[in-house]
Amino acid sequence: MNNLRFTATVTAAPRGHLFIPVPFDPDTAWGAKARHHISGTINGRRIRGTVEPAGNGHGFTLGPAWIRSSALAPGDTVTVDIEPEGPQRADLADDIAAALDANPQAGAFFDNLAQFYRRAYLRWIDATKRRPEQRPLRIAETIRLLEAGHKQRPQT
Repeated sequence: MNNLRFTATVTAAPRGHLFIPVPFDPDTAWGAKARHHISGTINGRRIRGTVEPAGNGHGFTLGPAWIRSSALAPGDTVTVDIEPEGPQRADLADDIAAALDANPQAGAFFDNLAQFYRRAYLRWIDATKRRPEQRPLRIAETIRLLEAGHKQRPQT
């Protein structure tokens, strides 16, 4: 997929966190978003996080619990292997991707959701296998909800 590997020097971050700088522009690598939800490894240990703008670049933070179990400290050099988490726009069915492209506000909101919420919308749309006439209706409802800023559809 869009897996990227690099080495980085760990720096201190506020509230006992550590900061991992990312030596590339994630908007260029993975498409423009406010936040890039990622998964991968640091020195072979699994991580999940969010790459966000920081200073003149981008990076993500590691919390105290992760730090305690990994024994990382500021100044350490680490090997990082990360990729975008969850379904990306290029992975979507053509009808869903076209609907998101036709509504940039809904598309941008969808792209910035965590994978849990993106997958929930996609599962709901894909649950129309036995009633295919429902699929376009569910896509339209999804676009309406995303445009209104709903992370998930209301439970009925």
